[in-house]
Amino acid sequence: MKDAIHWFEIFVENMPRAVAFYEGSLGLALKQESFGGMPNAIFPADESGVRGALVKHPVRRPTGEGALVYLDASGKLDVVLRRVPEAGGAVVLPKTDIGDPGYIALIRDTEGNVVGLHAPR
Repeated sequence: MKDAIHWFEIFVENMPRAVAFYEGSLGLALKQESFGGMPNAIFPADESGVRGALVKHPVRRPTGEGALVYLDASGKLDVVLRRVPEAGGAVVLPKTDIGDPGYIALIRDTEGNVVGLHAPR
């Protein structure tokens, strides 16, 4: 097994608002499409193959109490944390040193999800 995570989904109520939040705070572009009749906004991926999307699902709803996904904030964690409130979210855990693996932070998105950010040393 190359990567433990292959795909993740972050559930949203309002796709345009959620896309604006993630694009605005992370400084990246999401690819919007429909899959199985559900709106998706797919995060860009590199050669690792790990991918994921925002999903507006008819049954699954955003929650801050589910699994915790960490998004890559390599080389830009401080910038992302400054952008989060401007994009409508909140910093739940500020930049925290976790030793050799680097730094983490937790944010709450515009949909109520708590999402982790990771930046290596």
